[in-house]
Amino acid sequence: MLDSSVPVIVDFYADWCGPCKMIAPVMEEIAKENLGLKVCKVNVDEEGDLAMQYGVMSIPTIVVFKNGQIVNQQVGFRNKEAILEMVK
Repeated sequence: MLDSSVPVIVDFYADWCGPCKMIAPVMEEIAKENLGLKVCKVNVDEEGDLAMQYGVMSIPTIVVFKNGQIVNQQVGFRNKEAILEMVK
């Protein structure tokens, strides 16, 4: 994701998290519709060090990278429009 030439949206989540389950279909829809974006999911239970590296304290946390740099980060459920607005 750090070498990507297109914006990358990363969803830090856990399988047991209710709001994470709500945001999952939204992220899937964004991934299918937006060819100019990459969408990645990171399970914080499996990748705790990575979550810690990016300062993820609560989930879901959505992090947007452009040119390898964090340009936006939000905690909690967001609808599709709000997530896409984070990329602008």
